[in-house]
Amino acid sequence: MRPRIIALLPRLRRFCEGLAGSPHDGDDLMQATVERALRGEHLFEEGSRLDSWMYRIAQNLNIDRARGQKRRGTSVDLEAAEFVPGDDGRQITEARSDLAAAQAVLKSLPEDQRATFLLVVVEGLSYREAAEAMGVQIGTVMSRIARARQRIAEQLAASREIVR
Repeated sequence: MRPRIIALLPRLRRFCEGLAGSPHDGDDLMQATVERALRGEHLFEEGSRLDSWMYRIAQNLNIDRARGQKRRGTSVDLEAAEFVPGDDGRQITEARSDLAAAQAVLKSLPEDQRATFLLVVVEGLSYREAAEAMGVQIGTVMSRIARARQRIAEQLAASREIVR
């Protein structure tokens, strides 16, 4: 199983980065996913898809982290607060680009739509494979993809209007 997990790492990394919203957080999520998979190796049912199983683990871990972060909020050490930077010119410039706008829209999608979109559009899974990976009906996948695409198109169009 370990060689199969290693072969899956590039795809899993892209998926985790997309879910987590940043390369750093995505790497942390991927590491936690692999650790959990290796610890729970005995739970994997032979004959089922390893990638679906790993994607499900990553998605569950990301949901758990988001809930925990929401409860904890953002904390800044009082002594370090004066050194917290203000607006970042680079971020402002990147926000104007289509890629940054698309990434922002992707991050703003509801968790279920974002995960489904990443599996189908980024990872190239079929609707059926994505449905299996997420444990939902194929119609649910189709609906989530349609809503995600519509929201992305609307928000990108709106952001282009703002830039002009």
